[in-house]
Amino acid sequence: MNDQEVVKYLSSKIPTPYTSEDANWWISTGSKMGIVKAIDFNGSLVGCIGAEKGKFEYQRSAEIGYWIAKDHWINGIATQAVNEIISLVFNTTDIVRLFASIFSQNTVSMRVLGKCGFELEVVHNKAI
Repeated sequence: MNDQEVVKYLSSKIPTPYTSEDANWWISTGSKMGIVKAIDFNGSLVGCIGAEKGKFEYQRSAEIGYWIAKDHWINGIATQAVNEIISLVFNTTDIVRLFASIFSQNTVSMRVLGKCGFELEVVHNKAI
């Protein structure tokens, strides 16, 4: 989580630098919020993916997010992980809609999501 290329399109909620204390909090607390799964490739942790359920009138929607270690980019791992979280969420919860918020420069994630059936719904100008 301290590789700037990996985290540059992730939420600013992720601390920089990412310390051992941050990792321990994630393991003990953060990873228990919503549906969170490690992304494993040949027995090694190479990323994380999750779906966070909305609140109140948005409770049947969930936002997905993920990251992949740089050494494992362009191997189809993200596409497989997204497809698996889609299946898990729709088959085990009452969620009927998944969405992802993507920075406009993150064209790789846009392609991954497109391969998994996501469609562009809106561009939020000047939102961030």
